[in-house]
Amino acid sequence: MAEVTVSELAKSVGASVERLLKQMAEAGLKHTDENALVSDEEKKTLLAYLKTQHGESTETPKKITLKRKTTTTLKTGSGASRKTVNVEVRKKRTFVKRDAEEVVEEAPQAEVEQPQEAPEQPAPEPVKVEEAPKAEPSVDDILANAEKKRIAALEARRQKEEEERQQAEQKQQSAEKPVEDPVQQRAAAEAEALKAQQEEEKGKHGKKKEKPVDAIDEVDEIEEQRKKAAKPAKKLGNKKTSKSDLLHELDEMEELERDDEPAKPAKRKSAPRKAIKLSNKHGFKRPTGKIVHEVEIPETITVADLAQRMSVKAGEVVKNLMKMGTMATMNQSLDQETAQLVVEEMGHSAKLLSGNEVEESLEQAIAHEGDMEARAPVVTVMGHVDHGKTSLLDYIRNTKVVSGEAGGITQHIGAYRVQTEKGEIAFLDTPGHAAFTSMRARGAQCTDVVILVVAADDGVMPQTEEAVQHARAAGVPIVVAVNKIDKEAADPERVKNELSAKEVIPEEWGGDTQFIHVSAHTGEGIDELLEAVSLQAEMLELEAPVGVPGRGVVIESRMDKGRGVVATVLVQAGELKGGNIMLAGQSYGRVRAMTNELGKKVKEAGPSTPVEILGLDSPPEAGEEFVVVADERKAREVANFRAEKEREARQQRQQAAKLENMFAGMGAGEKKILPVVLKTDVRGSLEAIQSALMDIGNDEVQVNVIVSGVGGITENDVNLALTSNAIVLGFNVRADASARKLAERESIEIRYYSIIYQLLDEVKGALAGMLEPERIEEIVGIADVREVFRSPKFGQVAGCMVVEGTVYRNKPIRVLRDNVVIFEGELESLRRFKDDVAEVRSGTECGIGVKDYDVKVGDQIEVFDVKEVAREL
Repeated sequence: MAEVTVSELAKSVGASVERLLKQMAEAGLKHTDENALVSDEEKKTLLAYLKTQHGESTETPKKITLKRKTTTTLKTGSGASRKTVNVEVRKKRTFVKRDAEEVVEEAPQAEVEQPQEAPEQPAPEPVKVEEAPKAEPSVDDILANAEKKRIAALEARRQKEEEERQQAEQKQQSAEKPVEDPVQQRAAAEAEALKAQQEEEKGKHGKKKEKPVDAIDEVDEIEEQRKKAAKPAKKLGNKKTSKSDLLHELDEMEELERDDEPAKPAKRKSAPRKAIKLSNKHGFKRPTGKIVHEVEIPETITVADLAQRMSVKAGEVVKNLMKMGTMATMNQSLDQETAQLVVEEMGHSAKLLSGNEVEESLEQAIAHEGDMEARAPVVTVMGHVDHGKTSLLDYIRNTKVVSGEAGGITQHIGAYRVQTEKGEIAFLDTPGHAAFTSMRARGAQCTDVVILVVAADDGVMPQTEEAVQHARAAGVPIVVAVNKIDKEAADPERVKNELSAKEVIPEEWGGDTQFIHVSAHTGEGIDELLEAVSLQAEMLELEAPVGVPGRGVVIESRMDKGRGVVATVLVQAGELKGGNIMLAGQSYGRVRAMTNELGKKVKEAGPSTPVEILGLDSPPEAGEEFVVVADERKAREVANFRAEKEREARQQRQQAAKLENMFAGMGAGEKKILPVVLKTDVRGSLEAIQSALMDIGNDEVQVNVIVSGVGGITENDVNLALTSNAIVLGFNVRADASARKLAERESIEIRYYSIIYQLLDEVKGALAGMLEPERIEEIVGIADVREVFRSPKFGQVAGCMVVEGTVYRNKPIRVLRDNVVIFEGELESLRRFKDDVAEVRSGTECGIGVKDYDVKVGDQIEVFDVKEVAREL
């Protein structure tokens, strides 16, 4: 190769001139200019240096190792039990390059696997092929070395077995003792015979193994191997042998060597094993005694579930039910009493579970005890929509709520807190009373004080009366705010007079209700109103525990398109924190976010704090109580249980609220009340119907008008009827769409009338149905006893003559002796001649068997019937 410059060399190798000059300097070459010439020797010097830098050896490799892996398939068995096994064979051979640059196979190391019986015997040293300057080992030499190794291994194994046999004999001889007893001598002789037999078998096996050592056989095998190796030997001497040819030759050589290897000890035949007899019995052992289970029985349980809890088949339970006279299938539900009888009949113990066990376990899991601290009062503002309620709320909010934003406060969640001199007050904005009625319907006492707003120039309106009824039903004190006091037509005394007629008596008149004159327009009396509320709260001594999981009530809820379920809740006790698992009625979920009335995110909410939360799975009902539980599994279990209970309760209410079945479930011996919600078109009709309803009734039954008013039937009326288990009566009025939907869902009956007498007659009929029926006895037949017979089959039989009426087989009887009743019971049999009959008419003879009593000649048997007659008012 001609000499080139440094720049040309750098261009050909793809490197920069500066880097190439630096590498040449490190290699010991004295080139400093890019125009300097580089010879072939200098190139080799540079290449050798770079190879050493990259971890490569400059020496020519003298050894090459070839590896090969083959996979074959072995099929075993036949028919359905035929299996295919993959067999993988890995081969490795090493070739060494001699000084004469000839590729010669290095003799493989004969790794002879030692027998397991002789671990101490060292294996023969591996045979290594010495390097010859120019000579090449022949196939004869390789075969001779392999034979030597094989013979040496066999000899070593034979010597080891002989030594072990001698050691065993010596141990047995040393262990033997003189036997004087003939029985022991016989046993020793049998042991010796057994030992000799084992030695003989062992010798036979040994000879069989050593058969390849015979000289004649060895010569024949070697000659055959030489013939087979002739072709590979020629290929081996060829210098141009390819790698695939070498691998093929190695395979054949390995097969030859495998034929010469001694048999491994693991494959040696051993004495035939005794056949192991396997019994065809299963491993289950029948219990020695009957296992008695403690079966937990809820209020209702299916036959299949009951059988599973007793660890028996459902057919056994069905069989026992049939014996008890109950026909049931495995999917049929049983009540708790029937299930208990079945369990005890089958020899197990029953444990009755309460229907509210899930709720009780939830109550026990929730911590109620904590440090009691004073809390702010919760105030609900109610009143007629035109009496300034909204204006009053806006004035309180704009003047009393602290805010750093300009332009006032935006009301986000319908609840807010006001800071006064007496402390904080929490206000709930519940327009239209819907939320408040729902809370009362579910027994949620979330309000401490009610502010009743009444316009001074308008007086008491129907919705004002309704607000008073709601507050009294919830047992909440009332503070009356007489609004619009700044108007010229204001008449506060009129408001006091009208409310006094509704039993709301002012303090000035000796009552317990505070009347505050306010003006939402000028702000007059607002401070006095807040002070009156604070004073009322101080009298109530409101406290709440802290340091416990939060609980409270849901004020309202809705489904937001972007955020999901949004619920406004009021915390009544404990603390509600972000991340808590909350359970509210049939809804549950993890609290993902909380915001206060200002729209700011908060991490924790204490008692009397309204917050808006995200994270529930469905919108809860307004008025539902919420609690914080430990885990989501418990919350899901309680929510599903409540949903099932509500479904069952709704089905049970299908008939409970109907007018015809109103007397069902009433206790005996107490005055029964028929609750009624009455709505009419005009005031005159309302007063007339109310007075007429009060006149209906007696000491046993009476009508109680829960609420009455003028106007259409609203959703509030249906809610009140639902909580009071009342019926709704409408006179010349109708229910709106929401009220009809709620009544249909809750199975509340609404009746419409246009004639007052029709209304009164149906209410009177309902009261009559609530009365206890009158029982009247009627004698239907009399028979004289003429003769008494004794029968071994039927016992005592009275021969009688029916003298009056008809004697019936299934009616109760009395036995009279001298016109005095001496026995009351029933007939056991009634026969005419030899036939059983159901009745015998007057003037006919018959045979009568009286159950559990012996009659005499001359007695009279009186048959009577009891009828229940409905009473009327």
